[in-house]
Amino acid sequence: MISSPQPPAPLRVGIVGTGYAGTTAGEAYRAIPGVEVVAVAGKEADRLAALSAAWGVEDVYPDWESIVARDDIDVVSVATPNALHDVISIAALRSGKHVFCEKPLAITAAAARAMVAAATENDRVLEVAFNHRRRADVQWAHRYLEETGVGPIYHARASWKRRSGIPGLTSWFTSRDLAGGGALIDLGPHVIDSLLYLIGEPRVVAVSAVAHGELGRAGYGAMDNREQMAGSGRFEVEDLVSALLRLENGASVALEISWAGHTADDEDISIELLGIDGGLRLFVPRYKPQDTLWVYRHEAGAPVTLRPDVTVAGGEHSLVITEFVDVVRSGDWTGHHGEFALHRTEIIDACYRSAAEGKEVTL
Repeated sequence: MISSPQPPAPLRVGIVGTGYAGTTAGEAYRAIPGVEVVAVAGKEADRLAALSAAWGVEDVYPDWESIVARDDIDVVSVATPNALHDVISIAALRSGKHVFCEKPLAITAAAARAMVAAATENDRVLEVAFNHRRRADVQWAHRYLEETGVGPIYHARASWKRRSGIPGLTSWFTSRDLAGGGALIDLGPHVIDSLLYLIGEPRVVAVSAVAHGELGRAGYGAMDNREQMAGSGRFEVEDLVSALLRLENGASVALEISWAGHTADDEDISIELLGIDGGLRLFVPRYKPQDTLWVYRHEAGAPVTLRPDVTVAGGEHSLVITEFVDVVRSGDWTGHHGEFALHRTEIIDACYRSAAEGKEVTL
């Protein structure tokens, strides 16, 4: 008698962080067959109790160390303030666990390198939640650039701009120690990741940047209008960064990331690619699911504009976690030690150094 193949052993997950990111990740894990959320850690007792009841998870802890110390957990999902990403991830990787980390990888390039080193030395998967690249419109643009192309891309414009989008003062987002920065380290990872993904992963070799935090310190731009920031002393980071990135292939990128501004911007994400034979624009106001793509070409001696019909269905965070689980289960973890996420952090780190030093910084 031939026995049927046995299903893989359940993948057991411990989640650190009970905010939106941790909850979203937890729901994504729970939707994957054969994956179990077995432990949750966080500082908010009420949130721990709520998640324990909703998910049927008995083991909840006020500290992340209790999850990392367990030898029956395969994956640690890190959804904490940025400053803890490297500490928790390195400890988990060294204990033999795979790590799924919310963006950014770390608050400094040095910390990010240490995370990648730990993943490599212990041969464990280190993945970062770059879910925006999984949007259907970004995926369409990626396929178009690979299959048809716009010729060599010599310049790009990439931005995420808000009119009033500074996270609340009661959160860790405006603390330099906990967040590592402001708008750039919050929104920038997604924009930089999607851009590099679209144009074929060229290396950024130099950065010249400026940073401003005037609106936040003046009391403008709060995501919640009931909060007043002026004179509080709690706004410790920037609300706008503008940078010129030089790429190894001679191309350039104009990058602008802002939480707030007295402008027409609302919640607008934009990537424009200028190629010799054509151009492509992705413009997403308020996470719009349709009419976000333009392709510009020159045909029969006249300019032509194409409007691809693409609908974004959502669920991108679940997609990236499903891909992470598939990689873990594959057993082949080469190239999945966080290397690509490291370069994103190096770019952000260089932008902050350039703004602080008032000069171009090379990577």
